Amino acid sequence: MTATLVAKDVAGGYAHRVLFDHLDLTVAPGDVIGVVGANGAGKTTLLRVLAGDLAPLEGTVTRAPSDAFVGWLPQEHERVPGEVVRGYVARRTGCAAATEAMDAAADALADPHATVSGEDPAEVYAAALDHWLATGAADLDERLPAALADLGLGDGVIDPDATLMTDLSGGQAARVGLAALLCSRFDIVLLDEPTNDLDLDGLARLEEVVAGMRGGVVLVSHDREFLARSVTRILELDLAQHSNTVYGGGYESYLDERAVARRHKREEYEEFAAKKADLVSRARTQREWSSQGVRNAMRKAPDNDKIRRRAATESSEKQAQKVRQMESRIARLDEVAEPRKEWVLEFTIGSAPRSSSVVATLNEAVVRQGDFVLGPVSLQVNAGERIGITGHNGAGKTTLLRLLLGRVDPDAGSAQRGANVAIGEIDQARGQFTGRRPLAERFEALVPELSTADVRTLLAKFGLRADHVDRPVGELSPGERTRAGLALLQARGTNVLVLDEPTNHLDLPAIEQLESALDSYDGAVLLVTHDRRMLQNVRVDRQWDVNGGRVTER
Repeated sequence: MTATLVAKDVAGGYAHRVLFDHLDLTVAPGDVIGVVGANGAGKTTLLRVLAGDLAPLEGTVTRAPSDAFVGWLPQEHERVPGEVVRGYVARRTGCAAATEAMDAAADALADPHATVSGEDPAEVYAAALDHWLATGAADLDERLPAALADLGLGDGVIDPDATLMTDLSGGQAARVGLAALLCSRFDIVLLDEPTNDLDLDGLARLEEVVAGMRGGVVLVSHDREFLARSVTRILELDLAQHSNTVYGGGYESYLDERAVARRHKREEYEEFAAKKADLVSRARTQREWSSQGVRNAMRKAPDNDKIRRRAATESSEKQAQKVRQMESRIARLDEVAEPRKEWVLEFTIGSAPRSSSVVATLNEAVVRQGDFVLGPVSLQVNAGERIGITGHNGAGKTTLLRLLLGRVDPDAGSAQRGANVAIGEIDQARGQFTGRRPLAERFEALVPELSTADVRTLLAKFGLRADHVDRPVGELSPGERTRAGLALLQARGTNVLVLDEPTNHLDLPAIEQLESALDSYDGAVLLVTHDRRMLQNVRVDRQWDVNGGRVTER
């Protein structure tokens, strides 16, 4: 179905806080609109409003036709216990809900006494059947195995009817999510961070899927390369200016247009401020001249000199008139608000004294985890070396890191760590910030040398303020836990930095700041990432590729 989604003068947020307002957006067939902005700007809230999951505070969201099938695929940080792969795909594609609705309509048709007054059971069932067919539920069971096989999850890897989602790795779960997108029959698709946990092949496949969609797509992503390759327009939610702007063209065009627009706004304000300051200064001078002239005339004029007194009065009135004219010109100026400075995360990575010349050594090391075998691997990491690590999901990258860090012992061969190695780490699961302890308390336990006040000040610098620090760390969003991990890197001294997919859940400004901090860091770096822009921007001395448990150097 050809469908269009129109948001008119929409405001979104919550009762105590409006995140965006006066937002107009039209999503037509073939559109791929990327939504960007700092964490907390309301990107996910906007998708929920467009999906009809959350009512707008103001404005309207309409679909043409009204029964257009809008699919919202949110981030799911926690998997549903007991849910198998087939059930997950059926739920994400809307097939499960459509099946339930059709079954209920069929029951009502068979038992007219169970129907709601005023509803025709036959019409309700017909509508439910049409929607069930539109979702693709009729042949989902036949299409799903092909989609999984296309993504490398065919026979022998997972069983759709038996494999639990909770048993899958992050990369496998991301590919199952991509399979759900492949199997969907949405007229308009809303995607929230679809690139998270996908490897390079998965990202390429996602780009193909998005490019092949006939309906409109609205997506939130912090993957700059994915945005550059996929979107046709950009909607920016600017938290600092409390504004929203739609930019035509792709992501690179958006960056150029935004830079020009911001420069023009700054120039416009500076011109206004300079003009107003000049007029205020001239008015002040005229006022002083007027007051001084009156005082001088009264002091010098003889009491009986009426001519001088009249001349002084006329001069004073002229000066006062000039002051009034100047004040009128100031009042007629079109006020230009000063562009507020956007909050930017600025940080450095703390340094520790240099380690021994050799950080870690693997000699014919082998690790066995069930059917998976890493190795034999012989590698050496030297002090100050910067190593980029790439490979498919499940290839063994995280296992390799754990082996180098001494978190797992080899089943064969040997693994040794150097002396005075101080490790700073952001792991893929953000495991340092889990559980029920409040964030501030957990952070203090990790850095006991800092006072409570220093901890709160540091976390505030990373955008984690009063409403974050007293919440249990397990309730924070993945992006907030990642920023807490970055704060920990600044607080602790390190000489070996291990980053496993550090850009997941970080917004674009924070990713750019992380790249800047890495550029000035002089310790050893082990960087695992599928962020193609980061791979281009971060300087590395060596690159390892992990494939099927084997490690090769490029």
